[in-house]
Amino acid sequence: MLSPQQLFARLDALGITHRTVEHAPVFTVDEAKVHRGDLPGHHIKNLFLRNKKEEMWLVVALEDRSIDLKRLGEVLEAGRLSFGSPERLRRTLGVEPGSVTPFAVVNDADRRVTLVLDSGLRDGGPVNAHPLTNTMTTAIAPADLMRFFEATGHVPHWLDFPL
Repeated sequence: MLSPQQLFARLDALGITHRTVEHAPVFTVDEAKVHRGDLPGHHIKNLFLRNKKEEMWLVVALEDRSIDLKRLGEVLEAGRLSFGSPERLRRTLGVEPGSVTPFAVVNDADRRVTLVLDSGLRDGGPVNAHPLTNTMTTAIAPADLMRFFEATGHVPHWLDFPL
């Protein structure tokens, strides 16, 4: 599993510009709003989900979007969705609860996790995400984030939230 510094090296190797700020650990969107300071761009929330068939999803949405898990399960044709356990999160994406991030797909070498992105992330300023730890926030252009996903072999599925 990669460290934040290894993630930054991977971004650099891909020629991806990124900017990172350090802050107190944050575990919720509300805490992030208090500690992140005045960072321009999109701020996100990330949900690590699973179903009874052991299929997994990483849902990345604008932070103020409401997400109805029942409706999301229907749209994804996944059935009933629930949050993945901390153990499954560590084993699959290599991050701790509170540090879930789209960057974590770099640790999913087997591509077991399906990446679902909010269509609202396509436009506007940078996407702000934890770089594998909740004590930092990294800003990256949406197009560069797509290049990162491509390099990891994860093809995002785009959805219009709220569903």
